[in-house]
Amino acid sequence: MRADLWGNPVKSLKFQNYKARYSSAIRNVLQDSERGRLDEAGFPAYSHPNPLINWLFWQRLRTAMNYIEKHAPYENALDFGCGSGVMLSFLAQHSQQVTAMDIDLVPLERVKKYIPLAENIRVLDANQVSISQLSPKSFDLINALDVLEHVDDLPHTLSALLTLLKPGGRLVVSGPTENILYQIGRKLAGPEYSGEYHERGIAEIKRELQRLARVEQIATLYWPVPLFEVFTAHV
Repeated sequence: MRADLWGNPVKSLKFQNYKARYSSAIRNVLQDSERGRLDEAGFPAYSHPNPLINWLFWQRLRTAMNYIEKHAPYENALDFGCGSGVMLSFLAQHSQQVTAMDIDLVPLERVKKYIPLAENIRVLDANQVSISQLSPKSFDLINALDVLEHVDDLPHTLSALLTLLKPGGRLVVSGPTENILYQIGRKLAGPEYSGEYHERGIAEIKRELQRLARVEQIATLYWPVPLFEVFTAHV
């Protein structure tokens, strides 16, 4: 049995240690940051004091991690919309080269003070370098977790991301359902979640992606109340 996956008790301990490390860093960053500046990057969710809310948000990352690791190793991985960089240490362990990309690199820069980036990670400012400028068919894994609900031009973004995949490559996507239960949950979670950050829900993202690629469901979180979906697209 492989000891580096994250599902059994040994793997669960690895995930809990990983989570604790980033949660601590994010709490430290929030203490020194202006109120509301890092809400859209998910900082309040990843460090939420309510155990249930904290578990809900981290569990979708764990689901994506389990899937990604099952198909590792990778030569080149792209973390599109890397945010705080919460996935970067994990990706660096399973990829020869990792590219982190976002239009707002302030969250990542602040977390880097507590968790330095591995040497095989390069960071690109999406305001200066667009995904259409990256080399086609250069990534065997693209991570797009909780980001596609924010983009302005979804069809163009999805098409550009799929162009970057090598044959057999995988685009891993997660996002909120935006259903009424999700909306209620956001209000209950606190004022940090009341902003209108999302252009769309995960259902619209999946429909658009199904027009362009073969989509495979990874998980719906959580039965019987669907709050998030995680799926992958293949080219």
